[in-house]
Amino acid sequence: MPLSLTSVFVAGCCLKLLLFSAYHSTDFEVHRNWMAITYHLPIREWYTNSISEWTLDYPPFFAYFEWVLSHLCPPSVVADGALDLVEKGSYGMPTIAYQRATVIVSEILLFVACQWYVNSSVEDRANLQAKGSHAGVTRKLSTIKESKEESEDEPVVEHPELAAKAKPTAKLRAFAVASSVVLSPGLLIIDHIHFQYNGFMYGIMIASMVAARNGQPLLCGALFAILLCFKHIYLYLAPAYFVYLLRVVVLPGNSLKTLRINWRDSVLLGLIVVGTFTVCFGPFVAFGQLENLKSRLFPFSRGLTHAYWAPNFWALYSFADKVCVTLLKGRGVVSGGTRGIVGDVAFGVLPNVSPSTTFFLTLFYQLLGLGPLLMKPTYARFVGAITYCAYASFLFGWHVHEKAILMVIIPFTFVVLRDKRLLLVFIPLTISGYISLFPLIYTSAEFMVKILYTFAWFCMYFLWFNHRLVSDHRNSITTREFLLDRASFFYQMGFVPVVALSVVLDGRANMEFLGLMIMSVYSAVGVVGSFVAYSWLYMCEPGMWQ
Repeated sequence: MPLSLTSVFVAGCCLKLLLFSAYHSTDFEVHRNWMAITYHLPIREWYTNSISEWTLDYPPFFAYFEWVLSHLCPPSVVADGALDLVEKGSYGMPTIAYQRATVIVSEILLFVACQWYVNSSVEDRANLQAKGSHAGVTRKLSTIKESKEESEDEPVVEHPELAAKAKPTAKLRAFAVASSVVLSPGLLIIDHIHFQYNGFMYGIMIASMVAARNGQPLLCGALFAILLCFKHIYLYLAPAYFVYLLRVVVLPGNSLKTLRINWRDSVLLGLIVVGTFTVCFGPFVAFGQLENLKSRLFPFSRGLTHAYWAPNFWALYSFADKVCVTLLKGRGVVSGGTRGIVGDVAFGVLPNVSPSTTFFLTLFYQLLGLGPLLMKPTYARFVGAITYCAYASFLFGWHVHEKAILMVIIPFTFVVLRDKRLLLVFIPLTISGYISLFPLIYTSAEFMVKILYTFAWFCMYFLWFNHRLVSDHRNSITTREFLLDRASFFYQMGFVPVVALSVVLDGRANMEFLGLMIMSVYSAVGVVGSFVAYSWLYMCEPGMWQ
């Protein structure tokens, strides 16, 4: 009996049930307080209440979600203090079990989206051509339908026998991708130990990408609009969605010469997006709370870097400043930068960075990635552009959390099997990204869980992807690729002493931040390096994205 995604999801849920009593961060109290706010207060006070420091700072759809959870609380959970509107909550195992369970149940949406991806998968053009040349079989590939289906890069195989033979491979590859997301170490660490609700929102994002692949751009746009109303961090992906929908819905055509305005679908898309945002923000506009909501969603008073540096460009920048300060200490240079405190960041030697600087840097790199999508809006190019925009926002954004690396890894997963070279980029990104999440769980009881689970995931999926599934139709690799692969391998092995050193330093009160800095900076090297390699493949290898 073949392994199904359902069995994988159920097995994952069983493991997550065992983590109910595990460590949870202050984010647990954040979400408990949000349930209390939405349960006790009228909607006009949701974004003004500040009894607790954990004020509501997600868009209204997430607030509505918390309202639903609060009204589903069993009496025993309410009696335990789950809905107490106080400065600091006091609760026991009933509240913990209830909130942990809601994360697992909400993740069903992630499973449904991944299952949809598997069920709708067909063999891609490159694999069919490769199989045909190997077996001496010729087949006819249909052209991509215009209008709504024009962005679809998966061909229709007209010969039914060949299609039947092609499907198992496509399904297997899709299953591998989907199961790797369902079992993601990042989601296990962030959602089921640290505590957040990211899984179901990534499910909405995946569903929007599947809708695009299936030639349903209006559904794609609707799902992304809903996603933005749940968590505004996905605004970083909006440029890719905007350009894709512009070319597929508003201005469809195979080339610039054949572009035409599709008025009907353009109006429908506009109504869908406006309607979604009206339902989301309308009540707050009516109560005059839009300004308060805006200040909660975009708190630029926070510093450039988070308490624990996300492994991005600014981690390297901050580290460089500390090195300069150390070297110039005898010349009267004052130490600057962050020491794990959220707030304004002042550098000692290097120029200070403003929110506008990060905005324009992010926008610049995102615009670079939109050109190829504008010219040829295939599904692969669309997902590639989403990944590129996520990369740019993670590397250069303001006050980026380390948890946002999932926004790069998850869409990247859906194109990684297209070419071996993409896998060579994906591996260091994923290793750097997932290991950089380890400091979120600093308790000894969960140490082996995060280490062993992540290591098992790496071994299973990297070996599976590399030896059985990834497409590589070339007969050889270049010397440059070989050298980069070796360098990547030694970099990955370097995480063994880095993790060990961070554990040792974490046990010393006066050197705790040093361990975090080493982990962040070393991980940042991998993420930045993978971005450079990905940019080359995205910009200079158009055949990879057909």
